[in-house]
Amino acid sequence: MFSKILIANRGEIAVRVIKTCRRMGIKTVVVYSDADAGSLACEMADETVHIGPSPAAQSYLIQDKIVDAVKQTGAQAVHPGFGFLSENASFARRLKAEGIAFIGPNPEAIEAMGDKISSKKLAAEAGVSTVPGHMGLIETPEEAVRIANEIGYPIMIKASAGGGGKGIRVAHSDADMAEGFAAVKAEALNAFGDDRVFLEKFIVDPRHIEIQVLGDKHGNVVHLFERECSIQRRNQKVIEEAPSPLLDEATRMAMGAQAVALAQAVNYDSAGTVEFVAGQDKSFYFLEMNTRLQVEHPVTELITGVDLVEQMIRSAWGEQLAFKQEDLSIDGWAIESRIYAEDPYRGFLPSIGRLVRYEQPEEGEQDGPDGQYVVRNDSGVREGDEISMFYDPMIAKLCAWGPTREAAVEGMVRALEDTHLSGLGHNVPFLAAVMDQERFRSGQLSTSYIKDEFPEGFHGLKPTVDQERILIAAAMAMHEIIAEQDGDPSDRTDWIVMLDRGMHGVGLSYDEDEAMILTLTGGGDIRLSDIDWRPGLAQFKAELDGEPFTAEVKRAADGFDIRHRAARARVRVLRPHVAEMYARLPEKVAADTSKLVLSPMPGLVVDIPVAVGQEVKTGETVAIIEAMKMQNILKAERDGVVKAVSARAGDPVAADDVLVEFG
Repeated sequence: MFSKILIANRGEIAVRVIKTCRRMGIKTVVVYSDADAGSLACEMADETVHIGPSPAAQSYLIQDKIVDAVKQTGAQAVHPGFGFLSENASFARRLKAEGIAFIGPNPEAIEAMGDKISSKKLAAEAGVSTVPGHMGLIETPEEAVRIANEIGYPIMIKASAGGGGKGIRVAHSDADMAEGFAAVKAEALNAFGDDRVFLEKFIVDPRHIEIQVLGDKHGNVVHLFERECSIQRRNQKVIEEAPSPLLDEATRMAMGAQAVALAQAVNYDSAGTVEFVAGQDKSFYFLEMNTRLQVEHPVTELITGVDLVEQMIRSAWGEQLAFKQEDLSIDGWAIESRIYAEDPYRGFLPSIGRLVRYEQPEEGEQDGPDGQYVVRNDSGVREGDEISMFYDPMIAKLCAWGPTREAAVEGMVRALEDTHLSGLGHNVPFLAAVMDQERFRSGQLSTSYIKDEFPEGFHGLKPTVDQERILIAAAMAMHEIIAEQDGDPSDRTDWIVMLDRGMHGVGLSYDEDEAMILTLTGGGDIRLSDIDWRPGLAQFKAELDGEPFTAEVKRAADGFDIRHRAARARVRVLRPHVAEMYARLPEKVAADTSKLVLSPMPGLVVDIPVAVGQEVKTGETVAIIEAMKMQNILKAERDGVVKAVSARAGDPVAADDVLVEFG
């Protein structure tokens, strides 16, 4: 077995590979850029090698620097993780020529499957169902429009070398096609160094289901069942689960057989994923094959008990698979939520900065209302780390396993409650909102789920009746604890709790066990026990009528800002006469920014294609901002004449910086 492996990656996946290597007794080397100096991966590795500036194109994507680091440290193999050089056939071939093992598939398999155009042709030859489309290269927007009209809208525009949700657009019209084609080519060149683009029919109301395959260098290939990855935003997976709530056993076996046939056709000899687009009727079509470890691999590990990183290492060493297809089975259900540094309240735009606080849920077996569940949290950052604009904004992959889907969902809900981050925007409230939705719990998923359920964007959810009780109880408890600490306890037993602008009468008493009893006007009694909070803590934990909960809390000038899952509110504990005065206060009117185009995120200005005095129509592009390898096109929301332009191409901008002002 290898004695030392170099990890040509960063962040969460580097940490993930290190954990398996430690268990196998293998030493690790991590390469790092300027932005990743002092990272968790660097702290955990046995050795580190600096490979250059922060931009990936000057560090993690430079093959010479990776090879030099291998030679410098005496590593015998390279694990590429995902992204960067993980699906680069020339890199795998280069390592082979240098006598360095590549912990991934052979270069020929990468080349055959890594190109989205040739892979579809090979899939068809192997008897795999494929989506209608145009597999030839397309050079100009005009040609793309002509072909799109032949296929029929809607059309998916995809980068041939794409992956990770980048280099993808859906066009519904000729105008969409012309603009999207140019944007995809630019993103593809920037992210992958390859601007080739192809088109395929977009399946309406589809589901995204993928099959995990695993092969060795002796011709053995198995599949480890499916993952459902339909909850996506901008073609980036957000929530994944295994198995899929759509599939029956016959469809599962048919998809698995096709995935194995394709892998065998290219002599696949590592972990890989065959992705399918599936109709609600269980029809399915080949989408692409990812010749690497997937971000969502933990859910497969949780339902099969197979460590995929270990199997990749063993295959690269030359070992045969230690199990056959009939040895594998599905045990329970697992769900993964990707926690991103992005602001769901601002259109999910990237939110970079320092992770001021990061409290993680307890991992391992936990007790829940539906029995025991297991929490796993794969993260590459710690409290105090910086989330950089140069890389993917993922903070963690939070996973929950349960014996049933219902138990896994409940486990995920509790794990999300116990996750606290501050210092930057994050999508934990949004993830909690999805978990609480009846549609998600019913398993009625599609890739348009987020667009369908949140058509106006995400603005949080109104508290349910049960959540109102949680918010009221938490505020009352914190109010009493603070008063006691300040040496100013009140003997008052009747209060008004103001929930945003709603008033709730609350009577306060205690039972013989010192649990807090709250009597709500017209709402019965609440028993609050096992309170775990003191001033300064960002999480309030307690049991409400015997059910544990965690709320995120922050003291405000006149009360508390409290969030429970996707519901948040300003909560004030007031004497009745003070509450009467609050009720008379007018609501604050938001500032008028309708004439301003603001930068929605920190990033770099790619282009501002308008000038002072220019007439602009609704829907026209007024600015393009790049952040975390994605180009974001800002369009005019109204007709107008440009009064001022405050930035130009190449300028760095912060969130809410004014880019363009209309007269």
